[in-house]
Amino acid sequence: MERLNKPIIMTAQMGPADFAWADNMRRRHFPPERNRIGAHITLFHHLPPQALDEIKSAVVALTGNLPKPEASLSGLIHLGNGVAYRLHAPELLALRMELADRFAGLLVAQDQQTPRLHITVQNKVNPGAAQLLFEQLSDEFEPRPFVIRGIGLHYYIDGLWQDIGTWSFRGR
Repeated sequence: MERLNKPIIMTAQMGPADFAWADNMRRRHFPPERNRIGAHITLFHHLPPQALDEIKSAVVALTGNLPKPEASLSGLIHLGNGVAYRLHAPELLALRMELADRFAGLLVAQDQQTPRLHITVQNKVNPGAAQLLFEQLSDEFEPRPFVIRGIGLHYYIDGLWQDIGTWSFRGR
């Protein structure tokens, strides 16, 4: 794969059934003209492309030794102009914090904060529409297990993502 001088995004990769469900929810509720990428769980928003080898090395080492982290959908988040599902995944968050420590000098301000892991299914709508969807999905919501199968890296290119690679958790 060609190396690009574009920011790198790191995501948690969902299991196939959970991705299909989340992506369907996103297609149903996200404004179609703004829905340019699939459902995702962002771990880092902007890693420098010059550090790609270091980033890949860290991801390979962690995913090769760690089992799939336990995770569950635990509720909804009202984003003001959208709605997201809250992901409860303490092991994934701990892994992300370990990577944040390792990449300390490379992180933009947004990535220096502790993230609230989530899957956005609606964004950039008026607050009234977001409130309606939040209420509707809250009424239907039941917590449930959610599969995280690995880590993905992507180049950010003018609003679109180009995959760099994905690595599955292989530990026991």
